[in-house]
Amino acid sequence: MAEPITPAVSDRICKHMNDDHAAAVLLYAAAYGHQPAATAAVMQSIDPEGMTLAVTVDGAQTPVRVTFDHALEGAEDAHHTLIDMLKQARASA
Repeated sequence: MAEPITPAVSDRICKHMNDDHAAAVLLYAAAYGHQPAATAAVMQSIDPEGMTLAVTVDGAQTPVRVTFDHALEGAEDAHHTLIDMLKQARASA
């Protein structure tokens, strides 16, 4: 059975992404959040439908919602989906 994306799982994923993959979070903001001028981004939360980022553009922080192309089935699906999104964003950059 898939591990559901609870608030605790969301916190764990966000901490990992922000601590270890900050460049990927910034790329999500640019490519999927339509913020190509973003200079920083922090993943605030993730749920089955999408992720909420705090994105810095021109020194001001704004919330950006990125919707997934499918409802996530759990934490493992989130992992694979984020990797696939990163690969797609890099390929189109």
